[in-house]
Amino acid sequence: MLYEFVTTYRDAIIARSREKLTARPWPSASAQELENGVPLFLTQLSERLRSESSGPPQSGSPLGASATLHGRELMALGFNVSQVVHDYGDICQAVTELAIEQNAPITTDEFKTLNGCLDTAIAEAVTEHARITAESRTNEESERSGHVAHETRDLLNTAILAYQTLKRGTVAINGSTGAVLGRSLMSLRDLVDSALTEIRIAANQQRERVLVTPFLDDIAVAGSLHAESRGLQFTVQRGDPALAVTADPQVLASAVTNLLSNAFKYTRAGGQVVLRAHASENSRLQIEVEDECGGIPDSEGDPFQAFGKRRGPDRTGLGLGLSIARKAVRAHGGDIHIRKIPGKGCVFIIDVPLAAEDVPVSPGVAHRGQSGAACSP
Repeated sequence: MLYEFVTTYRDAIIARSREKLTARPWPSASAQELENGVPLFLTQLSERLRSESSGPPQSGSPLGASATLHGRELMALGFNVSQVVHDYGDICQAVTELAIEQNAPITTDEFKTLNGCLDTAIAEAVTEHARITAESRTNEESERSGHVAHETRDLLNTAILAYQTLKRGTVAINGSTGAVLGRSLMSLRDLVDSALTEIRIAANQQRERVLVTPFLDDIAVAGSLHAESRGLQFTVQRGDPALAVTADPQVLASAVTNLLSNAFKYTRAGGQVVLRAHASENSRLQIEVEDECGGIPDSEGDPFQAFGKRRGPDRTGLGLGLSIARKAVRAHGGDIHIRKIPGKGCVFIIDVPLAAEDVPVSPGVAHRGQSGAACSP
């Protein structure tokens, strides 16, 4: 019987469910994530099966309440709605796979009960996840709009003052005042680029096969100008010219550009920033941005946190660049990692899947500027 099977193979089901969870690109599994997830679900499933009741549990049942907590925990850990659904789907697959392997005598009615429990758990977890998402998005968008408006105003005022000074002809365009004007304009460009990227992430993205070499070449043009304005060296290592990804080129380019802007901002005068790309194992592409910022202390917290604490003496900007870059990369099925180089700097690594070889290259990709979880017996 399924009750006896779940009880006997409880640890194996949990282990297999964890394997399926940790196989995803992000975020990583944790004991906290599983506290109100797999183990508690299996306990309540066993009780449900033992009661030999036919219908699925109601939303007010212990299973529904724990699923609500589980949805809340998944939201806090960065899981999206699809991953919440698949989290319970993994349990179903683990039970089914082990039952087949062990040739367990499980009836159709027992599988229906399992599906009923999964249906309730998914509904409650997704409902709570959606509620918190909507609530946090409203608060976050209000705060972000206010910050962006103030930052835009300040940058415009600075640019106007610098322009008026240059217009009087009392200072040279290639002096400090010209540099202030240039930095203000570049910061304004970054704000606009970030806003457009967020819009494209939220909308249905236009995915196409993008060759990595011309993609990086386009980004490198603006990067070279940025590095020159700050007195830095900028090197590009393009890697294999056959490398390609399936992506929205504007969104992915925004992620790389944000990482470069971050590197240029914090690299010490006379230092070097390196942009490189290479294929890694498991058919993944890694785009790396290496800087010479001196390193990120562990006490600085999460550098990807929007409006978070800024490192180094330059405190300008909203701190949105890295946050938006991570959202852009995660929208492409990847993530951004940091490798610290003690005493020198750090490497920000974009990790995304490589494109399938049989997908045709879309013309013009080089330019820049632009479920259910039911089981069956």
